[in-house]
Amino acid sequence: MFTNEVILSWLRYFSQNMEINLAEVKMLDITGKNKNLIPTVMCNRTVLCFTDAGHPDIFYNMWNAELGECEVWYNEGSDPSGEMKHAKVADMINRGINAPAAMLIMNPNAATNYQIGIENSRFACGSVHYVCREGRAVIMNKLNVGNRDNICIISGESIAVEAAMAADKGSVIAVEYNPRDRDTMKENVDKFGLNNVTIVESLEDGILAKLPAPDVAFIVGSPKLGLEIKLLLAMNPAINFVIYTLDFEILTSLPDLFRDNGLVRTEAIHLEVSRVNSKNMVEPFPAPWIVSARSVQG
Repeated sequence: MFTNEVILSWLRYFSQNMEINLAEVKMLDITGKNKNLIPTVMCNRTVLCFTDAGHPDIFYNMWNAELGECEVWYNEGSDPSGEMKHAKVADMINRGINAPAAMLIMNPNAATNYQIGIENSRFACGSVHYVCREGRAVIMNKLNVGNRDNICIISGESIAVEAAMAADKGSVIAVEYNPRDRDTMKENVDKFGLNNVTIVESLEDGILAKLPAPDVAFIVGSPKLGLEIKLLLAMNPAINFVIYTLDFEILTSLPDLFRDNGLVRTEAIHLEVSRVNSKNMVEPFPAPWIVSARSVQG
């Protein structure tokens, strides 16, 4: 829909009608694609968004994500012509997109630094006990997510959120066995405006065959760990694993699990984090093991 010629015509339209430095514009095409508009606006001061019809809640969702002060520049219609209008997102929450068009979204408060280790307070309150942000930063470092990667996250809700932001041209499979955790994961997907996350209740019953083959998997260790590894290897024999556990028995079972599944351990980290609270007391967090592995053949 938005060919190079059409994109250039919109760029010309905006440059002729307002003061803008095109070199600083982040372009995002969300037409028929699992692209994440809200995280993009959060991290960029100027976003040129190309969109198709059928987004009735687009501005309400942005406002709900605390982007109400962003200013939207747009015109009426699908062609880059006519009068240009602008308004704050907070004043547009009752509007939707009913025709293909482009809009320029300006966020003067954008967090232009790369976000890793998001504050736990930003996640949905629910049934989930989130890993501390420092632990999540280490996990994300070990996952080493590329922007086109497909990732499987098992019982790691906040990891799924950050992975989906990093893999903005890829996808995330979020496996949540507990119905309440699935509800919390859905809340987080809505809250952060993530369109590249698929939430499933298990890896069995052929579910993986309908989804992109994961390049890397993050698994919170449980008695199902052996089955999870086998199912993921069947889909992609070269998949990389990052396993998180606080359970000593699961930790000590990993060498046998790796050997039986043709994996080799590449790294093992014991992470300890403590903080000093407002009363000058040291508060320790759970100290997990984070173990990475890959296929011997891979």
